[in-house]
Amino acid sequence: MNATGKINEARKLLDAARIEGLSVGFVPTMGALHDGHVSLVRRAREENGFVAVSIFVNPTQFGAHEDLSKYPRTFADDLDMCMTAGVDLVFHPDSDEMYPEPSKTRIVIEGLTEPMEGRFRPGHFEGVALVCAKLFDVVGPCSAYFGEKDAQQLRVVARMVRDLDMPVEVVPCPTVRDADGLALSSRNRYLSVSDRSRALSLRRALRSVEDGVANGQRESSVLLIDARQLLDADAVDYLEIVDPVTLQPVATVEGAVLVCGAIRLGETRLIDNVTVGGKR
Repeated sequence: MNATGKINEARKLLDAARIEGLSVGFVPTMGALHDGHVSLVRRAREENGFVAVSIFVNPTQFGAHEDLSKYPRTFADDLDMCMTAGVDLVFHPDSDEMYPEPSKTRIVIEGLTEPMEGRFRPGHFEGVALVCAKLFDVVGPCSAYFGEKDAQQLRVVARMVRDLDMPVEVVPCPTVRDADGLALSSRNRYLSVSDRSRALSLRRALRSVEDGVANGQRESSVLLIDARQLLDADAVDYLEIVDPVTLQPVATVEGAVLVCGAIRLGETRLIDNVTVGGKR
């Protein structure tokens, strides 16, 4: 396994792989890897001859009131996980390599970035889109693997790739959960024992909507009232039923919808979602 923090070195290794006729599978991460990330790597490994993982805590997607310095950094463990999972290249630039000077370029995906996460994390998706565009430029033509837990991010990146004709296939991958149903997240390590138990209330709320639709209820307002009663959190940023393409709220469940939620427990913020009412 090769590892480099330099853009030019990463490009040379990736170009060499393509010259050999190998397709490239790419998993962009911010490190603090867990089994959810490993599942993306395994999917990339199954479908490609060369697998690259980026580890970069991107400062442009953190808001003014979000503490970049507290994001977990476990680089040595991350490298071990990548090697065990069969990664060929780990690209781990620092901020000076990715942003040698403040960027004057903004990428705004209208309509998809304003609701839900966009309301509570202004500017977040501009940072996500910018770093993904830069990483795709480094990696070159590839299949890029993203977890469905970050449903809004997945749609934002896919739309950017589509609108800008980037030579990238965005591959959605199922959310990986612990045995009790909690979606894996790098931030889960910050939950206290009691908050870890309370965090499961978000999953129960999402399942409540799923069960309600299965039992014939179609009115979003009714479904959400019942679901919100199950939430046990210090704050609920949102719990919404939205169109899976536009991410706009729907009043009535007709076909597939996304049920998305975000809660806060202490200083830890968790998100989750489930597709309800139709085929994925």
